Amino acid sequence: MARLHLIDGTFELFRAHFAPVPYKPKKATLGLVRAMKALAADREEAPTHAAIAFDNPIRSFRNDLFAEYKSDEGVLPELREQFDEVEVAARALGLVVWSMKEWETDDAIATACVKYASDFDQIRILSPDKDFGQCLRGERVVQVDRVRKKFIDEKRLRDIRGIGPASIADWLALVGDTADGYPGVDGFGDKTAAALLAKFEHVEAVPDDWRAWPDSVRGRERLAAELAANREKVALYKRLATLVTDVPLREPAAQLAWKIPLAS
Repeated sequence: MARLHLIDGTFELFRAHFAPVPYKPKKATLGLVRAMKALAADREEAPTHAAIAFDNPIRSFRNDLFAEYKSDEGVLPELREQFDEVEVAARALGLVVWSMKEWETDDAIATACVKYASDFDQIRILSPDKDFGQCLRGERVVQVDRVRKKFIDEKRLRDIRGIGPASIADWLALVGDTADGYPGVDGFGDKTAAALLAKFEHVEAVPDDWRAWPDSVRGRERLAAELAANREKVALYKRLATLVTDVPLREPAAQLAWKIPLAS
């Protein structure tokens, strides 16, 4: 089976930096290199084609849309100074590197899921980020959380969330995403948002009339009024949550081959 592994490099970099092991200079970069070597040697994953994406800097067009969106502010200097160095290290390991400035890591990966869909039997997104739920397609595009040893395909997503990929951005717009810095709508939790979207699929289709909402939604009248009063904000949050799928990635599929063995 021809498979493409898409690696969330920003997640790996931060995970390595904050790992509960003694600090040493360039800890994040060294940790990411170790993680990539472990991936290359993983017989179950058996990567042959791969790319890794990084946020560099942690700003994108979304910061122009919403001032509170995540940014470099608060990133530790010793971690921030490795943003360029880790890309050099990743390229030295034989990986194609996508360095994101206008867009984000997630956008590069989402674009790759579309761009290379017909070139591989399966695309595996290596990240626990819930945003990637919108990229899943059957068993062709799946998500792997190697830290928690979790595998999510489209069926598993529906089992977990109660909604499909098409509704993930809507769900995030309602419940918010603290990691990305937008709050969602007051009173809307995971189950309430999922119940609405399971019936209406998109937030724009959810009626203001609470009597049309599923009976399982508690406090329907109050929540309907809250949503009606915040439609403009929800539309903005959905735009923030929606991954871009037309980032200009130059490489043809053949150039994603992971050519350098990392066992040494």
